[in-house]
Amino acid sequence: MAARTTLADVATRAGVSVSTASLAFSGAGPVSAATRDRVLSAAALLGYVGPDPRGRSLRSGRSGIVGVVLEDRVLEAFRDPIMIAFLDGIAAEVSPGGRALLLLADVGESPHVLSTAPMDAVILVSCSPATTASAETVIRRGMPIVVLGGSVPAELDDVPSVTLDDRAATATSARHLFALGHRDIAVVALPTDIARRPGPLTDERIAACTTAVTTERILGARDVFPDFTGEIATGSYVEEGVRTGHLLLADPSRRPTAIIAQSDLLAAGVIKAATELGLDVPGDLSVVGFDGVRVDHVIDHDLTTLVQPAAEEGRTAGRLVLEQLAGGDVESVAFTCEFHPGGTTAPPR
Repeated sequence: MAARTTLADVATRAGVSVSTASLAFSGAGPVSAATRDRVLSAAALLGYVGPDPRGRSLRSGRSGIVGVVLEDRVLEAFRDPIMIAFLDGIAAEVSPGGRALLLLADVGESPHVLSTAPMDAVILVSCSPATTASAETVIRRGMPIVVLGGSVPAELDDVPSVTLDDRAATATSARHLFALGHRDIAVVALPTDIARRPGPLTDERIAACTTAVTTERILGARDVFPDFTGEIATGSYVEEGVRTGHLLLADPSRRPTAIIAQSDLLAAGVIKAATELGLDVPGDLSVVGFDGVRVDHVIDHDLTTLVQPAAEEGRTAGRLVLEQLAGGDVESVAFTCEFHPGGTTAPPR
């Protein structure tokens, strides 16, 4: 096997010192354009692609990597437009500085990954009990950390976070329905636990809910409608909205006049189910979503929803970890939703 070309080989070929060759590759220091071109040309001739990043990491004590921890598998996470917007915002903030993102998915199945992954800081995109365990692991490693999404568990009060007004926002949409005259509503909830178990949204399931976003949005609906029926979805998917919609709407004698869905994809699925059952939206059924993502490829309605600034939330999480890496102190940031009164709500018949 041929020996690996080294920076010293490139320096010899270019007729410069090793330190000058190193500066030429890093783009820093007093190296003329002509010298840099000579070094890069020599490297190209020798097939040298640059200094070994592992060595640079050891010297600097930094990997140049920000870890983004997802509770779901990558396939599941990438089905969620809000998750994609989060990641886009994080990358927009972190990448221009030359840092890379490392996605750590489904860490509940491989908790040791957080203990060994090469990274300088961590953003936890999370809202369940797994957040606490993951955060404690990161804190033990002495790395900057930010929690993004949902409400932060009490155990993590000292951890910087980027949160959303899930409860207050949901209460806004519930008050909208109440003002229209609705009194019999149902909720299509996001998963209430890591197992993503479907089923009726009973008082027992609500009391045992371990997912912060789901809990806060349920409480927001309860602030206006203390008693409601509901179904739990296995995820924020259109097909889950269709499934739960059929369950809630199939019996005319028990049919609600309005449904609060905890995501726009679920809301779109509920509207599809209503259409399949011959119901008019909003004439026979009002539907409210949450997120503000595009669903015009699924339904021909201007969805009444709550718009969250997901990309900006992601950018803020990225900014907070970068500020910590630079030695600064940071404060948590709370975002609010904007209510969009679309065309899927109206007074009940």
